[in-house]
Amino acid sequence: MVSQIGRSIAVWAVSTLTMLVLAALLPDFQLQSADGDSATRIAVTAACGAGAFGVLSAVVWPLLVRLLLLVPALVLGLLVFFLNGSLLLLALRITPSGRGAAAPETAVIVAAVMSAVASATGAALAVRDDETYRRRLHRLAARRRRSDPPCPTTTGLVFVQLDGVGHDVLMDAVRKGLMPTVAHWLGADAVRQTAEGIRPTGRRPRPTHRLTPWRTDWSSQTGASQLGILHGSTFDVPAFRWYEKDRGEVMVCNRPTSAADLQRRATAHTGDGGLLTVDGASRGNLFSGGAGEQALVLSIAARRRSRENRSRAGYFAYFSDPAGAVRTALSFVAEVAREIGESTRARLRGQRPRVGRGGLYPLVRAFATVVERDVVVAAVMGDMLAGRTAVYADLVAYDEVAHHSGPCSRDAEKVLRRLDRCLALLQRVAEHAPRPYRLVVLSDHGQSPGETFHARYGLTLGDLVRAGCGLPVPRRAEHTHSGAEARAAVRAALRRPVEEKGERRRPDRGSEPIVLASGNLGLVSFPHVPHRMTKEEIDARHPALLTTLANHPGIGFLLVRSAEHGGVVLGAHGAEIPLARLDAEPGPLARFGAGAADAVRRTHSFPHTADIMVNSAHDPADGEVLAFEEQIGSHGGLGGAQSHPFLLSPLELSAPVDGGTELTGAEHVHRVLRRWLRELNGPQVPLTDAAEEERAA
Repeated sequence: MVSQIGRSIAVWAVSTLTMLVLAALLPDFQLQSADGDSATRIAVTAACGAGAFGVLSAVVWPLLVRLLLLVPALVLGLLVFFLNGSLLLLALRITPSGRGAAAPETAVIVAAVMSAVASATGAALAVRDDETYRRRLHRLAARRRRSDPPCPTTTGLVFVQLDGVGHDVLMDAVRKGLMPTVAHWLGADAVRQTAEGIRPTGRRPRPTHRLTPWRTDWSSQTGASQLGILHGSTFDVPAFRWYEKDRGEVMVCNRPTSAADLQRRATAHTGDGGLLTVDGASRGNLFSGGAGEQALVLSIAARRRSRENRSRAGYFAYFSDPAGAVRTALSFVAEVAREIGESTRARLRGQRPRVGRGGLYPLVRAFATVVERDVVVAAVMGDMLAGRTAVYADLVAYDEVAHHSGPCSRDAEKVLRRLDRCLALLQRVAEHAPRPYRLVVLSDHGQSPGETFHARYGLTLGDLVRAGCGLPVPRRAEHTHSGAEARAAVRAALRRPVEEKGERRRPDRGSEPIVLASGNLGLVSFPHVPHRMTKEEIDARHPALLTTLANHPGIGFLLVRSAEHGGVVLGAHGAEIPLARLDAEPGPLARFGAGAADAVRRTHSFPHTADIMVNSAHDPADGEVLAFEEQIGSHGGLGGAQSHPFLLSPLELSAPVDGGTELTGAEHVHRVLRRWLRELNGPQVPLTDAAEEERAA
């Protein structure tokens, strides 16, 4: 108690000094009357103002945040500055001397600086005392747990998903020294020093974690992988976005209504609530995993907010601390400036490949790399200090930056450094938690580099499909080499003469295709046909389409249904391999490595697989693919690093797989995580049927 009072006085003194310095530097910030005051009176005014501002920040700020429950989280982040400035103006008005004054814009600056200084001072003083640090962290914990039963003594698990970080990217970051926390867990410090030509100092650290690569399904994206990890099913998720003919709707994994529907389907398919049903918390995810505590979860964002539906509660719990809110807001502004500077530098250097990074993207990047990260990490800290059994959190920063800057870019490496610091913070918090915790770090997919399909060929996949169907295409695409070849193929297939100048084929509105892209995976659907079309039907209606697509140099292979063979993979030069023969004769799938045939066959079995599944070309030499979206780091299909995420687990847990066995698919990862929860917390954690079989084996 005495030490706490001492720290409060120290923070007050530093805040007072900060206010005096700012008053001397800023002409629109005054702590004295127009006639002038003595130094003592000015100091008293500063002390009163700093004290009043501190009290208002502690008492009024949480109330202000609660009044803004309907304000979007991004807007709330921007309002932080102005709300804080208003509190400062109020603090100056209620001081006994009443002599303080500031222009509104100056008040915003002063309040931001004072909040940052007070936060830094308090943290610096508290960190010297472990017990004080523990109490400080407890104030960030969820206060809702007060009426819950006592915290169990068994070991809890925290799963941290580093979105989009591939296995090879993680290892490269460890070798470069970008992720010292992960390097320490792997006992890799000495290995890194040797690789850099530095003589290792001391004995090599003993590893505490094991690194296991795993392989995704064909749909290598967060929607499918996280649904499989949290709910044990990736069934009927063919891509990030796809068209469902029976409902006439486009499903998009990061759309709240679609995410809710996918979660409902997965729960019905498995008959189980999810990985986090036993005292779990879901933070920053697309799906809940059956957790009782949810914040920033997309699948519940479309529902009316209630006690059971706290999809945005995490934002307001975090922003209720004014110091943290100001720190995050300042970092947000710095990240926007950093992105504008990096994109300008890339444009001036003529960097290739490159995509547009203007418009709202700097704000989107800053939100993903700063706001989402800070809020999710704070929520996980609260869960650990509240003693929850299982926590699953997704940090999306790397994935967002790598899409636009490249998976191995300098921008992406900076994000990896910050993510490693987040892991170090969570490790330290675990030391102060009321129960033991083990940290499991994993990713949902990797990213493959490469320029976009449009940048290389001058037309989009949609343009190519329309040309192959004999439909009009934009003039910019008509004059490209690929567009001209597609039109020539259509005329040859239809036995039409050379098109006269100005001639246009009148489009049949009923035959308009729907073309969707998920990274380097494209999906073509014909909505006027109620069922999944066969190759024979497509050839009859659009004789040149499949040939045009299969022979295009930017396309690796196609998957279509076949009346004769059930399903076939099509490639260049007339390659046509039935699915049943893919193991012996992989054909165009040979370039995509082991497991490609199984992934394609499984997707073929889904009810909502598109009429034509298109995977872009892949160069095994450099791992590049061609994204059908505007991304130079992409994922969603087969090819390269995107299909190879990682699982980093403590050695105290059983090995994910036996030696020689590959960890394949998100559903398999789900069974492994559930097995670990059962090992640590006993039979209260239910196992799925597949997990029971795996455990028995």
